[in-house]
Amino acid sequence: MRFALMITALMSAFFITGTHAASPSDTSAKDPEVLGFVEWVVMDDTEVRLKARLDTGAKTSSLHAVNVEPFEQDGEEWVRFKLPLGDHEDQPSEGQLDHEDVILEFERPVHRTVLIKRKGAPSQRRYVVHMEFCISGNLHETQFSLTDRGRFSYPVLLGRRFMRDDNILTDSAQSFMAAKECEYRTLEELAERPEALKR
Repeated sequence: MRFALMITALMSAFFITGTHAASPSDTSAKDPEVLGFVEWVVMDDTEVRLKARLDTGAKTSSLHAVNVEPFEQDGEEWVRFKLPLGDHEDQPSEGQLDHEDVILEFERPVHRTVLIKRKGAPSQRRYVVHMEFCISGNLHETQFSLTDRGRFSYPVLLGRRFMRDDNILTDSAQSFMAAKECEYRTLEELAERPEALKR
């Protein structure tokens, strides 16, 4: 019995000293932010507002993209893709334009490619890019795989890599829990951006 107590005490001492447990005085430890399973995100460069689902079942985040085309720039692989705002119509509008009239075009260096195996369909290769975005008033950057999400309710999916790296927890029973808003542009303001392709 005495031996078992000694082993327990030694193991407790090891885990306390060997794993850098956060203490109340440890200012580097940051409390996780809890967000709903659906939140608004604003892509940083264009300030387009999109509805995002926080999904612990996905590792990598994904962004709605069509007409994805690779090209070479300065000896590096880049990708060009379009984001049609009419596919989800989340952008606030002053009523002067239809969402179908505005398509945003992006160009990004390719971070990596992934091969997605699909049941009953050929495997699909997707490009992954780094992009900055704002959620709950804070700027973040993560990897996004580019895929056509037009048939889904949410043009953005935020996966575990983002939640792990940025200390985010999600409450699956709640939505739009963000304490702060991010600045965004109206549909009409986006139409004046150099990235916009008007029909």
